Amino acid sequence: MRILTIVGARPQFVKAAVLSRAIAGRKGVSEIIVHTGQHFDKNMSQVFFEEMDIPNPHYNLKINSLSHGAMTGRMLEKIEDVIIKEKPDVVVVYGDTNSTIAGALAAKKLHVKVAHVEAGLRSYNMKMPEEINRILTDRISDYLFCPTTAAVDNLKKEGFDNIDSSIYNVGDVMFDAAMFYSQRSSEMSSVVNKLDLKDFALCTIHRAENADNPLRLTAVFEALNKINKEVNVIMPLHPRTRSKISKLKIQPEFIITDPFGYFDIIEILKNCRIVLTDSGGLQKEAYFFKKPCITLREETEWVELVENGFNKLAGADTEKIIKSFYDLLNKRFDFEKKLYGDGKAGEKIVDVLSR
Repeated sequence: MRILTIVGARPQFVKAAVLSRAIAGRKGVSEIIVHTGQHFDKNMSQVFFEEMDIPNPHYNLKINSLSHGAMTGRMLEKIEDVIIKEKPDVVVVYGDTNSTIAGALAAKKLHVKVAHVEAGLRSYNMKMPEEINRILTDRISDYLFCPTTAAVDNLKKEGFDNIDSSIYNVGDVMFDAAMFYSQRSSEMSSVVNKLDLKDFALCTIHRAENADNPLRLTAVFEALNKINKEVNVIMPLHPRTRSKISKLKIQPEFIITDPFGYFDIIEILKNCRIVLTDSGGLQKEAYFFKKPCITLREETEWVELVENGFNKLAGADTEKIIKSFYDLLNKRFDFEKKLYGDGKAGEKIVDVLSR
C-alpha cells in the first residue's frame, strides 16, 4: 500500500504528522509526502517539519503567492506529474485549501482513489474559497473521514449515501496531535517566558474575508485595542495580513509577532485566558486546551462548539467582539465532553486504508 499525502498549509502539516506516526512501522504501508509550497516561509512551513519529526517531503513544489486559479492550476499540473511517477494506491488530502482540491482533482482524473480527512464540514458560506474547496473535494473522494457526527450528518443530508464513497466518523486528527504534542511542548517552547506573557488573549486573523476587507480589518483591530486594556493581546501575524494593516495605517496597541511554531502555539494556548480567531483549526485547539473562543466570522464549520457554548460568533463587529469577550472571559465551562473523538483518528484512518 502506497499512500501519497498532499500538504501545503500549517494545519495540514500537523495533520500529516498524525498520519505519518500511524503509518510508521506498519508492515506493507509506505508514505510519499508532497509539499505544494502554499505556506513557504520558515515560520509557516519548515519549522513544523523540524519540530514535529515529520519526514521531510519527498517533493516540494514551491507553488505560492499566486491567485486562487493560478495556484490551483499549477498545483494540479505538478501533483499530476508526481502521481504518474509514484503510482500511489491512494492520495490523502486534508481540510479545505487550494492544495486539497488540487490533490483530489489530480488523483481522481488519473483514477487514483482519494481520501479526504476532515470531510463533511460546512460553513454554508459560498463566498469562502475554503467552502468551495471542501464541497468539491468531498464529492470526488472515495474515503470520507469525518471528524464529528455533525460532519457525517452534513454528508448524509447532501445525499452521499447514494454516492459511491465510504463515510467514516473517525474523530479529529487535530485532537490526536494536540494530545500527543502537548506532552512535549513545555520542553520545546519557551515563548511564554520569552515574551513575558501574563493574563493575555491570543488572536489570529488571516482569512481573506477579514484580511482583504479594510472595514472588517479595521473593526477587528479597534476591538482588539479595547480588549488589550483589559487583558494583554498577542497576535502572531501572517506576513500577508501584516502588509494589509501597514497599508491601511492601522495602529495596533498590542503585541504583534511573527507566526509561531506549533509548540509555541500549544504553550500559548495552555497559558492564555481566551482565544479570538478566524481560523477553523484554532477554534478547535482552543477547546482542546480548555479555553473559550470568539470566532471573527459570521459562521463556523465547528457548529458543536457554538451549540455547547464554548465559542461565540462575533464576525467583524467591534461591539459584538467586545461583548463576546466579556461574556466568555470569566464564564465556567465543562470541557470534558468528547466532541472530537478519542485521540485515535490517525490509527483508524490507516486501518481503513490498509484494508
